[in-house]
Amino acid sequence: MALRRRHRTAELVATALLAVPALTAVTACSAISTALDCANTAVAIADAVGDLQQAVSQAGNSPQDAQNALNQIDTSLKQISSNTDNADLGKAVDDLNAAVKNVRTAIDQGNVNPDVTPVADAAGEITKVCSPN
Repeated sequence: MALRRRHRTAELVATALLAVPALTAVTACSAISTALDCANTAVAIADAVGDLQQAVSQAGNSPQDAQNALNQIDTSLKQISSNTDNADLGKAVDDLNAAVKNVRTAIDQGNVNPDVTPVADAAGEITKVCSPN
């Protein structure tokens, strides 16, 4: 009976020891997955900022293109903010939201060539925060 109990204890200890690296691997994979999501979203934001810059430079052709680019940035920001609790990323998202709101307001007020530099700067900060060190 004592031998059986020791054998069972040894099995439990071995199982626990095997589970620790697996748990660490799952946590690491989760962190990697989050970083990849962040990076992918940063790329989507950068693409949308490029679209916005192009739309603003050609504002006479289609003001709706600028609105579409702003909408895409909004969508990406919602995605990234719902998947992170990183304070630096949260601040960068807030800054980009404010910059997008300012450009949207300028366009709504009839400005066909609003300054999108703050949008590009804030998007660059998101890219910086999402990039691995």
